[in-house]
Amino acid sequence: MQTNSFDIIGDVHGCSDELEELLARLGADRKKVFVGDLVDRGPRVLDTVEIVRGMIAQGNAFCVQGNHDDKFARWLAGNRVTISHGLDTSIADVEQRLNQVEREGLRRFLASLPTHVILDDGKLVVAHAGIRQDMIGRSGEKIRTFTLYGDVTGEKDEYGLPIRRDWAARYGGEATIVYGHTPIQTPAWKNRTINIDTGCVFGGALTALRYPEMELVSVPARRQYATASRPFRV
Repeated sequence: MQTNSFDIIGDVHGCSDELEELLARLGADRKKVFVGDLVDRGPRVLDTVEIVRGMIAQGNAFCVQGNHDDKFARWLAGNRVTISHGLDTSIADVEQRLNQVEREGLRRFLASLPTHVILDDGKLVVAHAGIRQDMIGRSGEKIRTFTLYGDVTGEKDEYGLPIRRDWAARYGGEATIVYGHTPIQTPAWKNRTINIDTGCVFGGALTALRYPEMELVSVPARRQYATASRPFRV
């Protein structure tokens, strides 16, 4: 397995059919890195988690925590959370298939995922919603919030969703930052950052970035599994 070569995979959201197809296309010659949001909205949430969990256990993958993974872990812990944005699909899957011991194992796995991973001697960083240069390699609640949700202003847009500052437009670091979180029609480079969430669960595609070649590999969604709260950004 190539030590400094990675396939970084965008938000899966339970689209396990597409994930299996993408993994087959990518092959097994390099480690996979998932940008988080494994759960919610899609038809095969637990299957997706088990694929990724198994790959991590075998030393073949990394995964950072997404905001949906975090919220689901908090629900599994018995915390009061709002059942919205597809969380009901994850809950239904768990209630049909997992006993209490298995639920706790799932909670521990999701809660243990890191905020970001630093790879290739610092040349590559993966975080769910992105990360500022001064945050890389650090921990803390502000950094965790940023990596889960982006640079939020505290305000809402016309769709009722958080307004985020364009942190990537101000990024001036040397490391390549790969992230997802906000679905877009086409993977978008800005400075040394790229968003690879192409909205598979919304009928788009599941996309991977092959590093260091910077090649994109995508598989189209089999169908639209959920409705986006706002139109994809171009």
